[in-house]
Order: sequence, then C-alpha cells, then structure tokens
Amino acid sequence: MKPRKLFLILVGALVVLSSCVAPREVNYLQDIRQGGTIPLNSKFEAVVSPYDELRISVIGFGVEKELAEPFNPFGNTTQGVNQQNGSGYLVDVNGNIQFPILGPMHVAGLTRLQLQDTIKNKLVEGGHMNAPMVDVRFSNFRVFVLGTADGGKVLNISNERCTFLEALAMAGGLNKYTKRDRVAVMREIDGEMVTHFMDPRSSEVFNDPFFLLQQNDIIVTESFHRTYAQEGLNTTLMVVSAVSSLVSAVALVYSFIIQK
Repeated sequence: MKPRKLFLILVGALVVLSSCVAPREVNYLQDIRQGGTIPLNSKFEAVVSPYDELRISVIGFGVEKELAEPFNPFGNTTQGVNQQNGSGYLVDVNGNIQFPILGPMHVAGLTRLQLQDTIKNKLVEGGHMNAPMVDVRFSNFRVFVLGTADGGKVLNISNERCTFLEALAMAGGLNKYTKRDRVAVMREIDGEMVTHFMDPRSSEVFNDPFFLLQQNDIIVTESFHRTYAQEGLNTTLMVVSAVSSLVSAVALVYSFIIQK
C-alpha cells in the first residue's frame, strides 16, 4: 500500500474514533424503570425578586367596578380582566414597587399568591374596596440557555413553571458532545450568583432543589474536549487530501510531459 493512502486511512480512522460517543455518556434518565415513582414538588411557586416586572390587576364587581379603576394604571377592567398594554410594575433594587394610592410596597420574597393576598388585604383594610379580586402575573419569566448548537436561546415561560428537563427540551436538547455531568444552572440567591451542576442522565435530577427553575435562571453547557479535537482533525484531513490531490495532479502532468 502506498504511504499516502496509508496515511489518509489512518487519519480517517482517527476522525471516526473521535466522533464515537457511548450511549451511557448521552442517554437521558438511564436509571428509570417501568412502574417506578418519583415524588415531585408540584407546589413550587416563583418568588418575586428585584428587577422583576409584574402585571397586577385589581378587579371590582357590581358597584365596585369603578372603584377598581384607579388601581389599574396600565389597563382597564371593563371585561372583568385587566387588559395590559405591555407595561407593568418594575421591582426596584430594594424589592419595592410603587402601587397606586397604596404607595410603596415591599414585594421581594413574596410568591405570586402571597402578593395577591397582601394587596387585597391592604385594599380592604384601607377602606378602598370591600371585595376586590387581585391577580398578579410575572411579565418576565425567562430562562436563558447557553452552549446549545445555536449558541444560545431565551425561553419565555408563559405558565410561570418550568423544570430543568423542560428547558433543555425547549432549547432543542443536548447534542452528543455535551458533558452531561457539567450542565450548570446559575441562579442569583441573596445577591450572589450560585452555580449548581445537574446530570440529566440520572433520575435523581427530579429530587434536585434546582430542578424547578426560577425566573432568569441561566443554564450553561460544556462540550467534550474531543469535539474540538475532531474539528481539528477534520480540517487537517481536508488540507492533507487537497494537497495530496494537487501533488498527484502535478505528478500526472509532469509524467505526461516527460513521455512526450
């Protein structure tokens, strides 16, 4: 066998071997079994944090419909629900919002339902309304995924509940070169950015305290080093093949000229 062909075969074999990934390195939830049960925290509620944007609707019924209007500066309640125009209450750095008539309110650390009850109680105790209905929603429940095949994605969560696995699915999943044991969830807790690694190959992920994501969580993935090695080998193989073809063409032309 000619040395050039032998060299190309060896390089090609290295490329193939470097691209092989064992199923145990990439398959999701490898330890699940039929009939198995995993307890879930179905009562998770997102907590209001600084820089969140909230949509707050105060709804009155019957004679109290007009009384609710001053508390809805971003919309109206003529249809029984607040028709927002895209604006909302921005939680400041200290965790406060400025609510009409009621004034400044500290909302950071409260869940959506807790904030609803707080506003309702203030309206009743202040004599503003007798039986208001208050609805609070997050306008900015987003999760960011970095390191995907597309480079990154912003996931807008409409129902204010998103799990770690749901976020990966919405982002298109993990490619075969992603390190499963190095999938990080970054979350701001008490003014610090906390990094927590999760492994989607194990069902233990369901019991992880970071499994239920919070607004503005960041998921960061990392690729195997051999991914970059393979790309280098592919490039090298292309260059070697091109140079080899060029040399062969020149040798053929030279041989043809000599024969003439």
